[in-house]
Amino acid sequence: MFTGIIEEIGTVQKIQRGRFSAVLTISASQVLEGTKIGDSIAVNGVCLTVTAVGDGSFCADIMHESLSRSSLGALSPGSRVNLERAMAANGRFGGHIVAGHVDGIGSIRSVQKDDNAVWYVISADPSVLRYIVEKGSVAIDGISLTVARVTDRDFSVSIIPHTLAHTALALKKAGDLVNLENDIIGKYVEKLCGLASAPAQPDSSRRASSLTREFLAEHGF
Repeated sequence: MFTGIIEEIGTVQKIQRGRFSAVLTISASQVLEGTKIGDSIAVNGVCLTVTAVGDGSFCADIMHESLSRSSLGALSPGSRVNLERAMAANGRFGGHIVAGHVDGIGSIRSVQKDDNAVWYVISADPSVLRYIVEKGSVAIDGISLTVARVTDRDFSVSIIPHTLAHTALALKKAGDLVNLENDIIGKYVEKLCGLASAPAQPDSSRRASSLTREFLAEHGF
């Protein structure tokens, strides 16, 4: 589990591409402290397992599913990436619960400066937008951010100077792709309430949920 607070910007050294997979070698320093083979590091919001640790770099495999669901396939040597180690049990929650499991890819529609902040408008598939709520949380390339506006086509975030200075988002421009992960709480609530559309099943194999909108409203939710 991650928090969406980026620790370091790393640089892609090498990409070994297979037919449907790849091996990334990323140069870094801070995230290597205490890191060993088998640990998890989020690379642009995608949870990857460290397979080798070298002098100033680490390697990680990217499987077919991760390549198809994220923008990692667009990386090349020299690409700058956001890095965060998995949260320690005694760590502080500076952002929100980030699983490192990307829900989809967004496209930056516009980047506009607003005094000391910068607005990013990002388009996304309806399957992703349905979980994005105004003033809620979203992870963009692994960065925990607050949603400022939402439409049926896109959403907007306002980025403070500190975030721009300490993440690779400052290098992104209109047309670039970003990894998006929705707040996991909304997805679980939808599933438990039976609100999500699901394949038809025989009545005998389905169990009605006792958790309803009325129950939640009655108990103050």
